[in-house]
Amino acid sequence: MNSSLLLSAATFIYALASVFYIGSFSFKKQAFARLGFWVIVIGLMANTGGILLRWVESYHMGYGHAPFSNMYESLVFFSWTVAALYVFVEIKYTESIIGVFVSPLIFLGIAYASFDPSITSKITPLIPALKSNWLIAHVITCFLGYAGFALAFGFSFMYFIKPKDPEARRLFAKLPDWDTIDELTYQMIVFGFLFLTIGIITGAVWANSAWGKYWSWDPKETWSLITWFIYAIFLHLRLMRGWHGKNLAIVSIIGFLGVMFTYFGVNFLLSGLHSYA
Repeated sequence: MNSSLLLSAATFIYALASVFYIGSFSFKKQAFARLGFWVIVIGLMANTGGILLRWVESYHMGYGHAPFSNMYESLVFFSWTVAALYVFVEIKYTESIIGVFVSPLIFLGIAYASFDPSITSKITPLIPALKSNWLIAHVITCFLGYAGFALAFGFSFMYFIKPKDPEARRLFAKLPDWDTIDELTYQMIVFGFLFLTIGIITGAVWANSAWGKYWSWDPKETWSLITWFIYAIFLHLRLMRGWHGKNLAIVSIIGFLGVMFTYFGVNFLLSGLHSYA
C-alpha cells in the first residue's frame, strides 16, 4: 500500500467518525459517540501511517524530505494535528459531544486535499531554500498552533447554539456547561498561541538562514502576525479585563478566520514566498 491509498482511507474513516458523532448528537446515543472516538483513533493511525510512508517514499525517490512542502501535505498534516489534539482533549475531559464540532473540521481538511483536482498529491523535490531542518520545526509548531485554534473555534461555536433557557435545550442538552466551554476555549487558545509564537520565531530564524533576513513582510508573515495579535488580544481581554462568555467567543472565531485566511487566502489571493505551488 502506498501513502496516497492510506491517506485516502483515513479520509473515509474520518468521515465515518463525523457520522457517528453527529448521530450521537442528533439521536442522543452515547454509544455512537464512543464508536466515533474509536473510529477517529483508527483514522489518526491511518493518517500517521500515511505521513510516515510518504516520508519514506520521498527518500526512495531521491528527494528525502519531510512531507510538509505543498498544499496536499500541509492539509494532511493539519488534519493529523487536529485529530491528535482532539483525541487528547476527549480522553482528558471526557466531553465526547465536542467531537460533533471538531470531527467535520478534521474530515474536511483531508477531504479537500484528497478530492480537489487542483491539489496534486505528487511528491516533488524541495527548492534549495526549503532544504533545512528548520522546515520541520516551523511547520510542526505552526500547525500545532492551528490545531489549538481549530478546537477553540469549535468550543466557541457552542456559545451560539446552546440556549440559556434549560427548558429549551432538548437537542443541546449534552453540551458542556458555560464554564467548561469557556475554560476549554481558553486552554486551547493558550496552547495554540504558544505554538504559533514558536512557529513564528522558528520561521524567522529559518528565513534568516535561507534569505539573510529575519522578516520580509511577505503576505503570509504579515497575516501570521495579524493572527497572533488577534489571539494576544483574546488573552489580554480574558486575563486583564476579565472577559468571559459570548463576547470572548466572538474574538476566538475572528481569530480562526484569521488562521484560515493566513492558510488559504494568502495562497490563493496573494503571492509570496510562502505560497504553495
